[in-house]
Amino acid sequence: MSQRDPMKTIPRGIIDVPVTPFTADNKIDLDTFARVIEFLLRHNASSLCVNLHLAESLNLTLDERKLLAKTAVEVTAGKVPVIVHVSTPGTDQAVDLARHAEKAGADCITAIAPYYWKPSQEALHEHFCAIISATALPFIAYSSPTIMDGIGVAPETLVRLMERFPNFIGLKEASHNWEKYLELGRAARKIRPDFGLFVGTEWMIPCFTLGGTACMSVFGGIAPRFVRALYDATTTGQLKDALSLQYKFSELYQIAKVEYPAPTKAMWEIMGRPVGAPRLPNRPLPAERKKQIRSALETLGLFDSEPHGW
Repeated sequence: MSQRDPMKTIPRGIIDVPVTPFTADNKIDLDTFARVIEFLLRHNASSLCVNLHLAESLNLTLDERKLLAKTAVEVTAGKVPVIVHVSTPGTDQAVDLARHAEKAGADCITAIAPYYWKPSQEALHEHFCAIISATALPFIAYSSPTIMDGIGVAPETLVRLMERFPNFIGLKEASHNWEKYLELGRAARKIRPDFGLFVGTEWMIPCFTLGGTACMSVFGGIAPRFVRALYDATTTGQLKDALSLQYKFSELYQIAKVEYPAPTKAMWEIMGRPVGAPRLPNRPLPAERKKQIRSALETLGLFDSEPHGW
């Protein structure tokens, strides 16, 4: 495949995150994966980030991750930028995924601080330097100290990387610690006023009112109209309406995060877009739990107001 020009600007708006569909015999369902991407594109994704944790990246082989990245680029066909998540506990594997993403035609790569290991900030700096140096693609760092990586990116490390790499364009800070979010943003914007700042999931009021440029969406494939309404209300300053929607999101998020990502896949199915079961050790939800989730979607007004089927 010929390589497209790398993304020139930081992502803005809603970055949709596709799930990974599996067949009944635990194989990746590429046909359904293509339908997932096409659905997100029809509902105005500004960009896509593939193989994130919602997509069960930790339960995929490196070859499967490469296949999904390549397929995402092909199906998207240049309509929106494709960001490829290349995180692994080991630097060499992340570099391998990054190089493959560039060869496949991705627009950007992102990586979290290594899982399980607790490297020093100096070691983390070297880890990110190796990944960024491996390609000419723009790079987004990913920090989630309370959930995933256990250490996070310190403001000093962020600044060092920004000063060395002009293609380091943004940071996803997913701790939901808004003091940390502000401090990282404050440090970054002293170096580069247009530096990208993102959150994971649809915490849009804190994200955008505290300087964020984009939000990675978990629910864009489940309730795209609701996600867009929350985004529009927040970014146009209609904060009273946005807060009502943010509360609704929070209720939805409390349901989705228990045995995550299985409830999210169940919601895709409930909305008429089945994507298969999660891969072990994540288990599919029992029928009774799915009934409870459908009831919650109905109570929240999402079941009847959102698109059904593909």
